[in-house]
Amino acid sequence: MMRIASVSQMRRIEAEADSSGLSYLQMMENAGQALADRIGAHLSQKHEAHVLLLIGAGNNGGDGLVAARTLAEGGRMRISCYLLRERSGDPLLASARSAGASIRLATEDPQRNVLEALCADADLVVDALLGIGLRLPLRDDVAQLLEAAGKAIALRRSGQRAPLHTLEMPPPRDSHAAPLVLAVDCPSGLDCDSGDVAEQSLPADETLTFIAAKPGLLRPPGALICGRLSFASAGVSGDLPPLLDNTRVLADPLLIQSLLPPRPRDAHKGSFGKLLIIGGSANYRGAPGLSALAAQRAGAGLVTVSAPENVVNALAAQQPGVTWLPDSIAALRDALPGYSALVLGPGLGMSDRSHDLLRRVLALELPPLLVDADALNLLATLQDWPRLLPRGTVITPHPGEVARLANLPLNQVQQNRWQLAPELATRWKVTLVFKGAFTLVASPNEPVTVLPFASDALARAGSGDVLAGAVGALLAQGCPPQSAAIAGSYLQGLAALLAAERVGSSRSPLATEIADCLATALQRTESKWSAWGTLGTR
Repeated sequence: MMRIASVSQMRRIEAEADSSGLSYLQMMENAGQALADRIGAHLSQKHEAHVLLLIGAGNNGGDGLVAARTLAEGGRMRISCYLLRERSGDPLLASARSAGASIRLATEDPQRNVLEALCADADLVVDALLGIGLRLPLRDDVAQLLEAAGKAIALRRSGQRAPLHTLEMPPPRDSHAAPLVLAVDCPSGLDCDSGDVAEQSLPADETLTFIAAKPGLLRPPGALICGRLSFASAGVSGDLPPLLDNTRVLADPLLIQSLLPPRPRDAHKGSFGKLLIIGGSANYRGAPGLSALAAQRAGAGLVTVSAPENVVNALAAQQPGVTWLPDSIAALRDALPGYSALVLGPGLGMSDRSHDLLRRVLALELPPLLVDADALNLLATLQDWPRLLPRGTVITPHPGEVARLANLPLNQVQQNRWQLAPELATRWKVTLVFKGAFTLVASPNEPVTVLPFASDALARAGSGDVLAGAVGALLAQGCPPQSAAIAGSYLQGLAALLAAERVGSSRSPLATEIADCLATALQRTESKWSAWGTLGTR
């Protein structure tokens, strides 16, 4: 689990680390060594690779100079440092030069001819110009340097076929798509609090950030130029009080592993819960089927769908592992005590009959509950709707549904997602899965969890039904609401990336393919492959 810290919080964390005996200079040394390791990992198969480091005047540039010295001492690569301004008397610069790094100054290259030539030859470009303390707009000299570098890199890449984005990240670029761009802590020109971005910012293939994730790396438009996110601690302990006090965390595979329910080998289907899904209508016959498929892939022992007869007739042959139940309130009243979780809403529709069914179901004694889709829209029409929900209910609205539930303008909801999520979860006394790019999971008196996924593969009908089924399956297996919401959302996001990889394009996965890929998402999350410090945002 990675903490998320604002710029001001990062200042306090660094100051606390320094006062605890880890000096600022040592943190810079640790960060630079981690940067050198990432560069080495990308270029391990490249003979005499050329690395160009764009070096700023502050600590970000210092990280870059430590990496330049380390790589130059290794003797396997050609190292070029292009400095925004002279760093007179800087021992970091002197040591990089002594180790064999070539040093060039932007002030001596007014036409940027040297910069363009270096970009044209480099296998990897490191953006170490500006760090997290940036405030827009950019200074003219920085904007001009970034613009020149961006044009030179774009020119080199023009006509080259960009590789497909794969699991959790754009892959390291091969020799046909050089140079790879690696940003240090954040791409230069990105506001690490707001996510605002300067027009001249250099999009990164990977961003190596230190100590904690920053909000701007996870908020569009900034998130869209960070590429892969990777992390290094810079030697700062995760137990540092200012770090533990942060109210936001970023989900990672290790966190999800800790949230998933156990799977004893001597279990039977009853060990893994019974999930009931209520939904379906004439216009949305497939929705409860998608939720049922996802629930089975996410490990539920038994899945039952309660739906109108025409929906059951349409789905029964496609779902041989699912059992079926009439959608009459009498049948539901009798059956509900035998289920360990309930998903209410996929494809339910907005008819008077659906409205009546919702009210009658919510009046019953219910197992752990997830409310989704049209059930949320129906709820929004009811006065004081939160009091109708049992304690611990999970709701999974997209921004439009949040706007209706909260009676707020949609643009206000979109602009204030990070502030609204914990406020609404507390006011409504629910676990809120606020869907969208970088989905947020909020529960009363708990840190907000940010999911590391933003992919157009999820922007299609049915993906929300898959999410409801995945979270519902984990509820049925005994996960607490917040744990089920975080883990189910993570698995659905990862499954979407896997489905895009499988079909060859993020444009093309079907919701059924995303549901099917939940199995691989579980395998990847639970394997040693996932116990690493990187997360994807594509």
